Amino acid sequence: MSDDVSRALFARAQKRIPGGVNSPVRAFRSVGGEPVFVRKAEGAHIEGADGKRYVDYVGSWGPMILGHAHPKVIDAIVDAARDGTSYGAPTEREVLLAEALCEAVPSMQMVRLTSSGTEACMSALRLARGFTGRSLIVKFQGCYHGHADFLLVKAGSGLATMGVPDSAGVTEAVARATLTAPFNDLAAVKALFDQWGDDIAAVIVEPVVGNMGCVPPAPGFLEGLSALCKSRGALFVIDEVMTGFRLAFGGAQERFGLGPDVADLTTLGKIAGGGMPLGAFGGRADVLSKLAPLGPVYQAGTLSGNPVATAAGLATLALLRDNAAFGQDPYAKLEATGAALEEGLRDAAKSAGVPVTIQRVGSMWTVFFTDAPVRSWDDAARCDTGRFGRFHRAMLQRGVYLPPSQFEAAFHSLAHGSSEVELTVRAAREAFAEAR
Repeated sequence: MSDDVSRALFARAQKRIPGGVNSPVRAFRSVGGEPVFVRKAEGAHIEGADGKRYVDYVGSWGPMILGHAHPKVIDAIVDAARDGTSYGAPTEREVLLAEALCEAVPSMQMVRLTSSGTEACMSALRLARGFTGRSLIVKFQGCYHGHADFLLVKAGSGLATMGVPDSAGVTEAVARATLTAPFNDLAAVKALFDQWGDDIAAVIVEPVVGNMGCVPPAPGFLEGLSALCKSRGALFVIDEVMTGFRLAFGGAQERFGLGPDVADLTTLGKIAGGGMPLGAFGGRADVLSKLAPLGPVYQAGTLSGNPVATAAGLATLALLRDNAAFGQDPYAKLEATGAALEEGLRDAAKSAGVPVTIQRVGSMWTVFFTDAPVRSWDDAARCDTGRFGRFHRAMLQRGVYLPPSQFEAAFHSLAHGSSEVELTVRAAREAFAEAR
């Protein structure tokens, strides 16, 4: 239950902001109760408007892999801001960040910076259409790639939470340009290519889905998509806005051993900007060379490559490369914390007699209220969302802040340690019992 200060702020917000929030899932509608208004955050914790502290497993929906307010990132932001917050002109940091991104993700030979992951995905797919001269896009049911009109077709994330399969305001003509298939179903994608192959410009996928909960790819699924695209003249776009620098320094492409020729285009965001508004899309040089001013595909942004955001991104990536900063490989530390959380939560659910499926890839995870594995949107849709809502409210009362939706992945950071894991598992033992 949210505190009285948050409740009062929410009442005020609803008078001036639609639904009282600036992104729908924040409204807590699928879990009941009212949102916690956050006044500050540090390390593994956020602090509500009334001063109550919570162990945070949202992490600004993924960017805060170092924990909140890491001193070196804050210093980089402050130093950059002192020189001015926006120029609308090129800077050295843009070059440094572009070089760092391409070095980390070998499939990216060139990269263009944007201000958000939504912009990155929208622009990457416009580029794919411009490069191929084709019009159709294939996406997967339950995958979310931002709120561009043509991507709000069987999307996950907040649309799943709200129970809205498509968005009003998206025209039928736009929706018809997007084909959908079940995640992890290579045969369904092949069938789309058999019917529409000459018109398909690109296939876009979250390599590990985070917007219907954490759903990993079946073995060979990503490679199979790449092969299909190559054989039919389409581009394969891997959306690593969430997984980039999260699952490994080189993202999902590194974690799953995908070579530099698997993805034609990659989108990034979240961690790449160190928690500041920044996105990026990159890939083959021949494809990126079609972007204006070199080519006919237009894309622009007043705040693209913002000097404060690039400073935060560079500082974050430098820390993730530096084992000495954490006393060990940061990704090994994230894996160990995730394993401890997974084991503890599974034991807590078992002791309470509550059937759950816990799925985790590195530092992304979800407690699904179902007794079966979740491999697609149809599987996720069978989860007991009412039980999840009760569990969420019970965890919040005990100081654990989880994503307010069954269909959103949770994240832990390098600031989460044994004390946070112990508190979380202890809270879960009681919360699972209340969720029965």
